[in-house]
Amino acid sequence: MPFATRQDFVSAMEAGGIAAMQVLARDLKALGLYASRALSYAGVEVEMLEHQLLPEQIRIYDVYTGAFEIIHNNLTAALEAANITGEGGKAYNRNATSAARSAFESNKQRFFNHLIVTMKVTSLIASIERDLEAGHAAVIQIVSTSEALMERRLSAIPTSEWADLSLDITPREYVLDYLAHSFPTQFYEVYSDENGDLHSRPVVDDNGNPVQSREATERRDRLIEHLAALPAVQGALDQIVQRFRTDMVAEVTGRSRRIVRKTNADRSDRLCVENRPASANLGETQAFMDDEKYILVFSDAGGTGRSYHAERSARNQRLRVHYLLEPGWKADNAIQGLGRTNRTNQAQPPLFRPVATNVKGEKRFLSTIARRLDTLGAITRGQRQTGGQGLFRPEDNLESPYGRSALRQLYQLMFSGKVEGCSLTRFTEATGLDLTDQDGSLKEELPPISTFLNRILALPSALQNRLFEVFEGLMEAQVEAAVQAGVFDRGVETVTAQSLVVTGRQMIASHAESGAQTQLLTIARKDRTRVTTLAEALELATASQSARLMINEQSGRAAVKLPASGLMLDDGSIQPRARLLRPAQRDVISVEALKRSLWREVSTSEFQAAWEAEVADIPELTESTFHMVTGLLLPVWNRLPDETARVYRLQTDEGERIIGRLSRRRAPRRCSNPPAATPLPSRQRRRLPPSCRTARVLSWLTAWFLNALSS
Repeated sequence: MPFATRQDFVSAMEAGGIAAMQVLARDLKALGLYASRALSYAGVEVEMLEHQLLPEQIRIYDVYTGAFEIIHNNLTAALEAANITGEGGKAYNRNATSAARSAFESNKQRFFNHLIVTMKVTSLIASIERDLEAGHAAVIQIVSTSEALMERRLSAIPTSEWADLSLDITPREYVLDYLAHSFPTQFYEVYSDENGDLHSRPVVDDNGNPVQSREATERRDRLIEHLAALPAVQGALDQIVQRFRTDMVAEVTGRSRRIVRKTNADRSDRLCVENRPASANLGETQAFMDDEKYILVFSDAGGTGRSYHAERSARNQRLRVHYLLEPGWKADNAIQGLGRTNRTNQAQPPLFRPVATNVKGEKRFLSTIARRLDTLGAITRGQRQTGGQGLFRPEDNLESPYGRSALRQLYQLMFSGKVEGCSLTRFTEATGLDLTDQDGSLKEELPPISTFLNRILALPSALQNRLFEVFEGLMEAQVEAAVQAGVFDRGVETVTAQSLVVTGRQMIASHAESGAQTQLLTIARKDRTRVTTLAEALELATASQSARLMINEQSGRAAVKLPASGLMLDDGSIQPRARLLRPAQRDVISVEALKRSLWREVSTSEFQAAWEAEVADIPELTESTFHMVTGLLLPVWNRLPDETARVYRLQTDEGERIIGRLSRRRAPRRCSNPPAATPLPSRQRRRLPPSCRTARVLSWLTAWFLNALSS
């Protein structure tokens, strides 16, 4: 058994990162214990559509952030007025306090998600119109339809008026609904238990009805009046349907009715309720595939099991422009939705067009998808990059270890007052996150990255941008430090060289039941030296006003000093840096260290002579040798040297494809039969195929997979 306990297995996988999960998926497939399949995305193009918020949209967004700050402050006061909390925020009833704050935060997050999505529609509609003019078909992927809000609004309107409505179903209704039904107004009485600790319990009248706190109720009513006066932003789905009309838009959602725009005999428009039968989704899909409708909108509820690709047997074989308007929270559902326009037997692959905004807080949603796609791609297909199909960049994953470390640095800078434009008091008031203990010191347990990203959504756009600018600078410094130290988790990395030849093979382990082997390979490597010519160096030097021609007084080597991005240090200060371009390498050095070094400015003639002399001494090819452990890695994973768990892939000159871990030490002791696993009960053992006895680890792997997917 390669791992003595389940904890040993989990620890090894966590230490190995994404690369370990990729190897795990590959080895389980090789042992016949795991199967997964996925459609090829060959030919699929990805083009990001970014919506720059209009000045009016920025004003509306900032108005709503101010409204939520008011709600948060009133929530704190209402909890105290209702005796749910006491002076200083002491909780008399922890369950009621937690429920009230949880309801507020969940509604806030849901509201800003919908608000951002609705603001994207401006650019979305313009892009769809261009697609239609070009003869393409548009497919729009969403998650929410606001059906519950619509039903609540319609329930308050007589059905006789449904033929001519005057109402808007906007994200603002989420907040109004929260204030009307979830804002804490019930009065609590304070009592002491047998230990003298103060608690509170709800108060009811003689008839058993809850007693309302007058102050809390007044605060709620004032908030409703204030929010109702704010500008309305129509929901994304309704904007699309009402803009292009139902005769052009095929809606495949779970809605049983919708509000549509109709034209009267006098050419005036009116809004009315339209019922949708259970078979509506089938008919709408067929109309789209028959080229009767050119736009299709689908949600999770309405799109299950359906295909919208350019099928060869369908009349509509137009190019599908697939807009990912709302990715949602589930990575697998997002990718599954993208697969609905990319199927086999299609006339042409689709164009994927994710829709984003320049609101920094939106990265909260992209980060969750990017993080889950990293894990999903690694443990299902053995390659991390296949999970997101290139839709999201690694830096979109803010919930990585580098993001968590950068966030802690941000908190420390905030506590020290070194974040320009945002004091600790302002941050606490706007987000409700308390970073200090009662004695005024910084808390040891600070809010996690997920909480920070949730709360930052409700900050004005300018403050969001400022905080994210500092946060991203700190995160870039963390990533750069990890890259320089050689510990950055890139997943399975590809080795590229001019020549790769296997010069030695040694079997170090074999799997008794499957016959799979683990081998130690010795590989000779030749790399072509990338030389920067003198002409290229002088061209770069003249392109920048701050560039300088330099020579090292000790070695006589030449370099071009070029500007480089500054590095944000732990204390929030910026370290100026310079880049030294040399004939065969590029180095980044701090400006202060450069001044203390032996590098000095020289004339062009001195520089040219030194540069050409160094170029003449550079060999065309550099040769090296390295060792790689390849084949079946899982049974011997914890026996390999643990100085690095990075995994590489390469293809030799003979065309052999190899994937494995680098080994800088001598070959591990050969083991022909890995230790046996602890046997399962006989009833469970009989269910396993005789050729797959190592399937005893499946119970561990299944539990670990589920945990990885849900985290």
